[in-house]
Amino acid sequence: MPHPDTIDGPHPLPRPADERYPPHHTFGPPVLAGIRERAELGRYPIRGWGARRAVPDFDDLLLLTASASRYPLEGYRERCDTRTIFGARRAARPVVLDIPITIAGMSFGSLSAPAKEALGRAASLVGTSTTTGDGGMTPEERSASTTLVYQCLPSRYGFNPTDLRAADAVEIVLGQGAKPGGGGMLLGQKVGARVAGMRTLPEGVDQRSASRHPDWTGPDDLLIKIEEIREVTDWQVPVYVKIGATRVDHDVRLAVAAGADVVVVDGMQGGTGATQDAFIEHTGIPTLAAVRLAAAALADLRLTGDVGLIISGGIRTGADVAKALALGADAVSLGVAPLVALGCNAPTYRHLADPGAAVAGVEVDVTQEYVALGTAPGHCTHCHTGRCPVGITTQDDELAARLDPRLGAHRVANYLRALAMETTMLARACGKSDVHRLEPEDLVALTVEAAAMAGVPLAGTDWIPGR
Repeated sequence: MPHPDTIDGPHPLPRPADERYPPHHTFGPPVLAGIRERAELGRYPIRGWGARRAVPDFDDLLLLTASASRYPLEGYRERCDTRTIFGARRAARPVVLDIPITIAGMSFGSLSAPAKEALGRAASLVGTSTTTGDGGMTPEERSASTTLVYQCLPSRYGFNPTDLRAADAVEIVLGQGAKPGGGGMLLGQKVGARVAGMRTLPEGVDQRSASRHPDWTGPDDLLIKIEEIREVTDWQVPVYVKIGATRVDHDVRLAVAAGADVVVVDGMQGGTGATQDAFIEHTGIPTLAAVRLAAAALADLRLTGDVGLIISGGIRTGADVAKALALGADAVSLGVAPLVALGCNAPTYRHLADPGAAVAGVEVDVTQEYVALGTAPGHCTHCHTGRCPVGITTQDDELAARLDPRLGAHRVANYLRALAMETTMLARACGKSDVHRLEPEDLVALTVEAAAMAGVPLAGTDWIPGR
């Protein structure tokens, strides 16, 4: 007779959590919770940030630094250049950056005005660019940013010729890594009076953007749009095309054929202010695979170095930057990481209870303030709700006031400088006098999956899976 607590027993009992009853792989606790949520609410979950699932990434690669066969450079005596130029082939005023690390497009609406100002200030302090995002250009962001890339998205919210001509580059967004094939989303609690005015929307109503541009249905129309932008800007500034990483080879080739000066490829680890969870976790391809495919497409077209390649999606450290450059990127673009440098998802926050606490170096227990907003210190992915406890992803004036743009800019600039120093340190160790001379030969992979995606040998072998 079967034991009563087995599945075959007549009276099944709750199973204890021990090795006899391992967790169900297909229907684990998060899956069960998701089913119950959908059953109760009749809708899909929406959230911010990026993919939580583990996928091969830059941590699965190692740099082959120099020893006897190659000589490393001395960090204190030998220069390693980081200067990066985009658009020199066509634009009268190409974008010139001091470092190959840029700040990605994040909208005013998704972010607060102080956050956008802080990012602009930080980019200017380190000699790089920042990007507007959906919803238009704010005066604070334009005045704070030495080099500002102006995005043209399917929604066209806030998009106008005056701001277009005030930009240092224009980025036509076809897709985003966190939601390729999906439109933008801004929930009503973040559509305040100023955001609604800029986007010509009713206040407090959810904004769902189109998933494709309204005035084209194929790549020929993209060529027409790029030509229109060049005419409006009098051929002064570069035109970027941003794609969410899916069919990367074909998409890069089409963007180049349409006349893009720069192609921006956003991998699935890229973040977002808000989108459906199913997009974040189940669409696109990892950044590690995307950069190799994009670089290979440009090499096949013999346009490496002529058409710029910017990679984004889950870039966190100088090691990530160095590996992306070695795989063929000209620069990287960061979104989530600069927000963390601003104070996003902080385990503690000194300013909430006492603005002077940070100056005095006093730690203040703010757990209850986080709980009151529906989250917890160090565990917040609250971007879509507008109830950001540190004033970054909110349109609530009281919460936004918690972010000091000047202090935030200092922190983000420190972070970007540290990444640039790490990148040059690793490039010198590989014997390179310019970070753009890093190459695939400087890399090996730790796993078969990463070796296949990146197109570099498995460590200790000369084997590249699939070749």
